[in-house]
Amino acid sequence: MITKPDKNKTRKKRHARVRSKITGTETRPRLNVFRSNKNIYAQIIDDMNGVTLASASSKDKDFGLESTNTVEAAAKVGELVAKRAADKGLKSVVFDRGGYLYHGRIKALAESARENGLEF
Repeated sequence: MITKPDKNKTRKKRHARVRSKITGTETRPRLNVFRSNKNIYAQIIDDMNGVTLASASSKDKDFGLESTNTVEAAAKVGELVAKRAADKGLKSVVFDRGGYLYHGRIKALAESARENGLEF
């Protein structure tokens, strides 16, 4: 019998491969994205000091949308994380898509963050 590959296991392998090449610094932190079936999360991380500088998710109290697993929700999270980064004085980041394809919700989050002032 042929078994289906575990999608999360292959995603984690892709993410480990990407993470071996990119790191976040104080001047250019890493914008990490995690996508579950129901929500989407984004963090701006300084890997040198091991500190999360800003974060946003579709579970935040001030989120304001009914559905949390849509492209619109991902765009709203991108907007929130970009505004919170601007409040901390961050303009340039390295984008870490977390092993996910740059498509759909991940793409919407990235483009929304770019439109709201983050450079990557």
